Amino acid sequence: MKFTGRTSIGILVSGSGTNMQALLDADRKDRLGGGRIRIVVSNRPKAFALNRAQDAGVNTAVISHRKFSDREDFEKEIIRIFDSHDVNLVILAGFMRVLTPGFLNRYRDRVINIHPAILPSFPGVDGQGQAAKKRVRISGCTVHFVDEGTDTGPIIIQAAVPHIPGEDRDSLQQRILAQEHCIFPQAVKWVCEGRVRLEDGRVMYTSIPDADGVLISPPLDMDE
Repeated sequence: MKFTGRTSIGILVSGSGTNMQALLDADRKDRLGGGRIRIVVSNRPKAFALNRAQDAGVNTAVISHRKFSDREDFEKEIIRIFDSHDVNLVILAGFMRVLTPGFLNRYRDRVINIHPAILPSFPGVDGQGQAAKKRVRISGCTVHFVDEGTDTGPIIIQAAVPHIPGEDRDSLQQRILAQEHCIFPQAVKWVCEGRVRLEDGRVMYTSIPDADGVLISPPLDMDE
């Protein structure tokens, strides 16, 4: 996985597209490390993410999975559209379809996803709800490369969000979402700049500082 020149990005969406909006904003400010969003594809024709992309002047396409007899044919049409825009980096921004090994092999080590939990904890659907139900003290979000498993790919960056005692799922979701909007563009920028790479299934970094500090929730008594 190595990008030369400008990286052409294709985004897959299914819903409102708030994470995609964070990427569009970063693209507009030239903060994706040379990456440019070329096409946004939705499997749902009424996804509000399409409006966001169109407002930003980005090409869009709707490919309804319901019109195909199997996932492979559905994905072949996505690949055809991506090829027409020279896409070499694929981003999942709330895309609610499982990708086949064939698609992932086509874009091996070039598919990135964001998940609203600190992986490997709480993979799959509704990571925030799972975290709230378990009453964990620290939750958060993860950007990772996509492999054939469910949210099991190599991790690029994570953000920790303390769970406030008594907080419900919706409140936790909004605070996690705010951090998703921060770390997703950062991860894409690093990948496009070549500062993140995969070696033997592990993420390796170049010119990225080590993490500093610690988050404890609930906090320690300061007078002890």
